Amino acid sequence: MPTPRDRPPTNALLRSAAERSIRYLEDVPGRRVTPDPEAVAALSRLDEPLPAGPRDPGETLALLDEVGSPATVTSTGGRYFGFVVGGALPATVAANWLAAAWDQNAGAVALAPGCAALEGVALRWVLDVLGLPAGSGVGFVTGATAANLCGLAAARHALLERRGWDVEARGLFGAPEITVVVGDEVHVSLLKGLGLLGLGRERVVRVPTDAQGRMRADALPPLSDSTVLCLQAGNVDTGAFDPAPELCAAAREAGTWVHVDGAFGLWARVSPDRSRLAPGFEEADSWCLDAHKWLNVPQDCGIAICREPEHLRRAMVVSAGYLVLGKEREPYSFTPEMSRRARGVEVWAALRSLGRSGVEELVDRCCRHATRFAEGLSAAGFEVLNDVVLNQVLVSFGEPETTRRVIATLQADGTCWCGGTTWHGRTAMRISVSSWATTDEDVEVSLEAMLRAAGSVEA
Repeated sequence: MPTPRDRPPTNALLRSAAERSIRYLEDVPGRRVTPDPEAVAALSRLDEPLPAGPRDPGETLALLDEVGSPATVTSTGGRYFGFVVGGALPATVAANWLAAAWDQNAGAVALAPGCAALEGVALRWVLDVLGLPAGSGVGFVTGATAANLCGLAAARHALLERRGWDVEARGLFGAPEITVVVGDEVHVSLLKGLGLLGLGRERVVRVPTDAQGRMRADALPPLSDSTVLCLQAGNVDTGAFDPAPELCAAAREAGTWVHVDGAFGLWARVSPDRSRLAPGFEEADSWCLDAHKWLNVPQDCGIAICREPEHLRRAMVVSAGYLVLGKEREPYSFTPEMSRRARGVEVWAALRSLGRSGVEELVDRCCRHATRFAEGLSAAGFEVLNDVVLNQVLVSFGEPETTRRVIATLQADGTCWCGGTTWHGRTAMRISVSSWATTDEDVEVSLEAMLRAAGSVEA
């Protein structure tokens, strides 16, 4: 059993883990994107009775690698185009390893002063690179679902405080009503946040959207200072952006809170070529985005941002006699979690290693790859259903059943992985290009696999 003096075995174990991790990453380019049936079947080896006593950590690590590694989806590689999942940049993987060795509880300055300092720098850089208001309140959370929840919680606090209601103390029983307005193409993570906050997933007012999923400004209902208007920066199927300038102007006139779900799309603002797609979003009151999508840090890392830090802090903060509160920003005061891992370290590592131009190039390269997919599939006679303005491509291979069979054939092939969706009643394959690791060669090999799958289904 390990003891505090047991350093040599610990060092050997960590070296073995590093060697196994490096070998895994080196093998990724030559692997199937999804595990083969034999690898999945081998997972049954892990289903054993709880050991009666201590086991050799090295043997445990070996089992984990031998059985677990072959059964992974290589979304960290260059040919995964399923969900909007970014591969982890090398600098962020290394930072993740080091931060894990630190084993810091990043919730409080007293517990992790170094992590708090890195988080402070990272949040300032995020606001800078996205062109969002300096001085905004920021919380590092698990992902877009939690980030949406935080932004909506800040909105709930601010709107009810205007009416003299302390929602954190008194709850929603008897509270003044809040109206939530969303587009017809609202993402389910935002609806989940509304449900968790007691605002209701179905009590929303839905606004019609256009053919690309953009909220129609001409169909906006009456707004008030008791309304939350939820905009989308980057539709999860088409990549389209709601018309923020018109919508934010209407909201400002009415005193309405504007929240932006920009899980991946907000990163378009870092690119001079793509920022034209996302004007006006800086006028909102709160924003949600993921770092584990287009910034390509390891899972799980989302970012909640609020123009007025106090609204987010008041929605999240708690106090107790044992908590050490100083004059510095306390990370836990801006997130649902009190204890958490040091996600800000990886964001810092990504932004410091890439710099502004590196982030721009990452976004532009993914968009260029998406355009190439659309051009290749269209040239082969297949219908691209969306305007490919960002990193998302929707393609139909004909009848719904035909498209589903092409997707299944492609997934079974293992060269790349794409998922299916339904867009305005049409069955489609969705291609999401979000990884730093995707090369021109990956795109061409994957495009060939797509055309090969379609040809085999047609035959």
